[in-house]
Parts: sequence; C-alpha cells; structure tokens
Amino acid sequence: MSGGINYLEDPDRVLTALPPLRRQLLALLREPASATQLAARLDLPRQRVNYHLRALETAGLIEVVELRQRRGCVERILRVKPGALVVDPAVMREGDTDPASSHDQYAAEHLVEVAAATVRDVARMQGKAAESGKKLLTFTIEADVRFARPAAAREFTDELTEAITELVARYEDADGRPYRIVVGGHPRPVKGDQP
Repeated sequence: MSGGINYLEDPDRVLTALPPLRRQLLALLREPASATQLAARLDLPRQRVNYHLRALETAGLIEVVELRQRRGCVERILRVKPGALVVDPAVMREGDTDPASSHDQYAAEHLVEVAAATVRDVARMQGKAAESGKKLLTFTIEADVRFARPAAAREFTDELTEAITELVARYEDADGRPYRIVVGGHPRPVKGDQP
C-alpha cells in the first residue's frame, strides 16, 4: 500500500470505525476483497458484512478498487484507503485546549497537547500536499538517553534549549518558510508497560 495519511477529525467518521466488526473489516481490507470473501472468512452472513462495508465506504474509510462480473452480478472488490489512519486527538477532548496555554515544559499534559497538535497539523498538511501531488518536507530526530538522577533531566533540557536557540538563530531567515520544532521527552516504555 502506498503511503499517506487518512486523517479523521469528524467524530461521526471515527465512530463509524469503532465497532469491533468494522475494525476487523478494516484490518482484513488491507488486502482487497469482496463482501462474499470477507463473509466467508468471518463466518458471517454476506448481508451483515455488506451493511458494515457500506457504512465504512460512506465514511470514506474504504474504496472500491475493482468491479468484477460474477454470475450475472457485479462483485465489488474493496480495500482500505491507502495510508495510515490517523484520528485527530481533539476528537475525544472536551473544550478547546491550546497547547500554548500551558507553559510548564515539564508537565506530561503539556507534552500530550503539543504531540496532539503536531499530529493534527502534520496530518492535515500531508493530506493537502498529497492532493496537490507534492511531498511535505518534514524531519524527525529520535534518541534515547538514561539520566542518572531526576535533576539531570532538567539540566539536559536547559542545555538542549540553549543549543536549539543557537541553531534557530543561525538558520532563521525572515523570507524562509516557517517550521515548528517540537522536542519532547518521556520515559521509554518497558515491556510490562505496553498493552
């Protein structure tokens, strides 16, 4: 499947994808299949599968990739739309929280809000870039570090802030395209922490 992002910011579209059977259909439709094929794999009536497929198609989560003549009927071959399925984190949030409203750079809530804003902004821009046949220029830097003591994390943050401030000053160009740099840190999950 080709890359891209299918960005869901409409709560109704998200709700369409939530029922367990529909999530199962989305997983199976990574490979093209017909309602008849899916019904056989799930041991369910074709009419029931077709009902859920129509809902997913109406929500724009799956697409028809082929029409086949079969015993005097037209069989529709479907698949999940190519790309990652990304849900806007704001869909589940009550109220309108601006990540910039909380400036506690050490608060987990602030990191989550900034990460959610990043997901939303990048997904929207990538979608628009793909529609116009362009690529969105992004970059990601990831690293792991082990701090000997909690105070070392704050010292590291202060030094990193200073280094980034110097780099920004060196590369800043008033006529250039503005980029947002987001740096966050959190404990790396260990096996017992993951579902």
